[in-house]
Amino acid sequence: MSEIELAYYPGCSQVGTSVEYDMSTRACCKALGIRLFETPDWTCCGATPAHVVDHALAAALAGRNLAQAESVGARQLVTPCPSCLLALRSARSRCQNEAFKRRVERLLGRPMPMEVESRSVLQVLVEELGIERIVSSATRRLEGLAIAPYYGCLLTRPPGLMAFEDPENPTSMDRLFSALGARVAPFSLKTECCGAALAVPKQEAVLELSGRILEEAEATGAEVLVVACPLCQMNLDLRREQIERRLLRRFSIPVLYFTQLLGLALGLDAERLGLGLHNVSALPTLTRLRQAWATEK
Repeated sequence: MSEIELAYYPGCSQVGTSVEYDMSTRACCKALGIRLFETPDWTCCGATPAHVVDHALAAALAGRNLAQAESVGARQLVTPCPSCLLALRSARSRCQNEAFKRRVERLLGRPMPMEVESRSVLQVLVEELGIERIVSSATRRLEGLAIAPYYGCLLTRPPGLMAFEDPENPTSMDRLFSALGARVAPFSLKTECCGAALAVPKQEAVLELSGRILEEAEATGAEVLVVACPLCQMNLDLRREQIERRLLRRFSIPVLYFTQLLGLALGLDAERLGLGLHNVSALPTLTRLRQAWATEK
């Protein structure tokens, strides 16, 4: 199996509040024959807030990281974070306008790199590597595990810009984990917003939105809520106690990154995947899986 080499942009969250996403992303890619080389001297892309201040500045922040990838010969930049991906794609798209591009280039002090494409790690795994190849690399089955895949509102939208899957009914995680043996619950809120970065100015709205997602996930019978976004994971996991106080009920479902669950199927160690770093422990579920794997042996 030949190795795929890709420029990697972790983004700010992956070296802070969602370090387990970065850990599990790197571990899974290595196990699948993908060599990620981190973009040199990368900086914040501006994510979702920067464009509120200045669209050209926001594009320059993202454009600098595209330029850093270009400086090492990369023509493709992958990131695990949908907010980062949106910033990177928006910058290149907005710079199709020559007047806007000139404003950005004045801020950058260099030409805007228009040939570097950005994609999500999930998109690369599904479209470039392929589900069949991933399944062939797995050493464990996820039989008996019920999951609810939650894509969030940015991974596939806006559709013309993100160019990945059906924006209202994405199925990449559904298909991947079904192929690995899990039971995928019919989850009607898979692309609903959790409140994203509004937890400070609009905390009550975020708690209500995130609470609805947890309610629906548990109602499907899912044992794990699987996410692909650090902001979603933070709202659904780290803010659990705030949500419970707001809705006057308890939730027990853990929230894992898709790369953590994939890593388990690939036979990777739980510590290497950062599975002990969540607010709501997935240990009971993982213990049952380990017992099943031990029985199979």
